[in-house]
Amino acid sequence: MEDLKDKVAIITGAGQGVGKGIAIALAKAGASIVASGRTLSKVQETIKEIEVLGGKGIALECEVTNQEHIESCVKKTISTFNSIDILVNNAQIVPLGEVLDITDEAFNQAWLSGPLATLRFMKLCYPYLKDSQGSVINLGTGAAIRPDPKGFGAYTAVKEAIRSLSRATAVEWGKDGIRVNTIIPLANSPGMDMWEDMFPEEAKAFKETIPLGRIGDCEEDIGQAVVALVGPQCKYITGATLTLDGGHAFVR
Repeated sequence: MEDLKDKVAIITGAGQGVGKGIAIALAKAGASIVASGRTLSKVQETIKEIEVLGGKGIALECEVTNQEHIESCVKKTISTFNSIDILVNNAQIVPLGEVLDITDEAFNQAWLSGPLATLRFMKLCYPYLKDSQGSVINLGTGAAIRPDPKGFGAYTAVKEAIRSLSRATAVEWGKDGIRVNTIIPLANSPGMDMWEDMFPEEAKAFKETIPLGRIGDCEEDIGQAVVALVGPQCKYITGATLTLDGGHAFVR
């Protein structure tokens, strides 16, 4: 499948988990990959795996809380590939804990790495996405639409801010041919694996609430869905929130 041949994709947080799965899936579909992440060795490993598969790309160190890093990432992408067709804002510092325990510093880091980084990347990529009639994928969380977000208040707040921002951007940029969508994934990330190891009984009970009965695969379930969403087969979808979670969450 080469629906995305000659396309260029930036994926933030591409060194592991969902970001890495999306990067590999997009590469298999023919896209050139810019794998960015705050740990250079991890995104370099992602690119090595892509190259083994016959794909191409570059690895860039990018701390998304740093405006200069974001600017450098976009500039390096253009100097290397001369285009940006797909932007996936995946990186996020996750603040966990009950509301009384969340510090200002933790919330600020979540805000900087989530909504503000998403906004900065979208604005810097805008002229190139306009030229290419490109697509943006931003990430939300199912925790924000569950009835019991205890311990996830700060995290859900910043993720819902991203979802609202995505909808507004889709409406404003539709005239430019740019599509912006949000995905809510549930996948076997390192964080999920750690949680299962620490709380096996809770994890088992959680899996039983998923209609399809399993946690998704980062590449096959999440990455391949993103390939379809940014591809020509979904060219009439924008401003939407798509749950990639085996039916677990319900978006009203």
